[in-house]
Amino acid sequence: MNKEINIFTVSELTSIVKDVLENAFPSIWVRGEISNLKNYGNHLFFTLKDERSQIRAVLFRGYFNSLKFNPKDGMSVIVRGTLSLYQARGEFQLIANYMEPLGIGLLKLAYEELKEKLSKKGYFDEDRKKKIPFLPQKIAIITSPKGAVIKDILNILRRRYYNLHIIIIPVKVQGEGAREEIADAIRFVNEKFADYIEVIILARGGGSLEDLWAFNEEIVADAIYKSRIPIISAIGHETDFTIADFVADLRAPTPSAAAELVVQKKEDIEKIIRINYRRLKYLARKHILLLKKRLISEERALKSPIINMKMRILRAYEIRERFILAFKNQLDKKKKKLLGFEKNLSLLSPIRLLKVNKEKIFTYHSKILKSFEKILMIRKEKVAVFAGKIDVLSPLKVLSKGYSITFDLKSNKVIKDASLVEIGDSVKIKLFKGILVGEVKGKE
Repeated sequence: MNKEINIFTVSELTSIVKDVLENAFPSIWVRGEISNLKNYGNHLFFTLKDERSQIRAVLFRGYFNSLKFNPKDGMSVIVRGTLSLYQARGEFQLIANYMEPLGIGLLKLAYEELKEKLSKKGYFDEDRKKKIPFLPQKIAIITSPKGAVIKDILNILRRRYYNLHIIIIPVKVQGEGAREEIADAIRFVNEKFADYIEVIILARGGGSLEDLWAFNEEIVADAIYKSRIPIISAIGHETDFTIADFVADLRAPTPSAAAELVVQKKEDIEKIIRINYRRLKYLARKHILLLKKRLISEERALKSPIINMKMRILRAYEIRERFILAFKNQLDKKKKKLLGFEKNLSLLSPIRLLKVNKEKIFTYHSKILKSFEKILMIRKEKVAVFAGKIDVLSPLKVLSKGYSITFDLKSNKVIKDASLVEIGDSVKIKLFKGILVGEVKGKE
């Protein structure tokens, strides 16, 4: 034999098979009948069999404590676990991590599989769910016409808000044909009343998993998902969750709670309206006060140029008076000095010196007068410039050119836009000289 042969030991082979099994079946569901059940400290060792085959299985203590039933020989169960190989004997076995009786177990398994499927398709996404109207007036109720559910819903709706329009779509809520009737009813309301009905209540009383199973069917979930009208699911009791609850736009724990969720009490709505009215009234008053303050501020801003001009004129006159007073003081000082000179001259009495000093005095006097006139002229020019600027800024100057200011006669507000005035309104027109009062006959 020229070719090399790869020869495994038994341990190597069982190790390879063990790895292959565990990787190929990381999680698997198996159903069968329990046989040869043994409990060693809450570690369960048993055989799972059917008519033709059997497999060894083990459920360890950590998972045994979470079981909700007591396993026995001959009991049909569903087991979830992983496949592995017991290398000591070369036998593969099921390492179980969950187990439940077969009847209910199959339904739960189907429930979980459909839930996972629809979740991946986005049927449960919150962003696609429609908002329930605040106070719907037209409500469709899909439920059985018999029993306490419809009576409870109608009683609560009428007690909370009497003037509602309610359409009842009778359907079977369990048993053969229930799922088709429920799905058809949802589609019927959407086809015939899409522009009328504001919300749909899908309701059923409590029951076992089998009783509620019609609401765990894909056909019902699909009809809810495609509904253009918001749907509130109210199925079973508070602890019951169906696929319809996850797909619906809003889930109510009970049918009575659905009636309370869809319509608030009339008294509560009136209370909210009163609170909002008081708040709106307060905000309106606050806004009016703010507008008044703004108007006063704008009026002050409008008056400020005139006030500034008057202040500038008064300032100019004040400066002029100060200058004249200062000049007079200087002149008095000079005069006093001249008198002193005269006294000195009279004491010395030299005629020539007297003449020279008199000439100097006249020269100084002339210079002082010229200087005074020059300074006074400069001040007058500045005053004239200020007066010119003030005159340019004066609103009266604008009015003297033929412009006018129009006021609303009632509010005495300046009218800046013709659209704010209606024909027949009374107005007041301020001219350069005088005021006119008239009525609007037309506008462009």
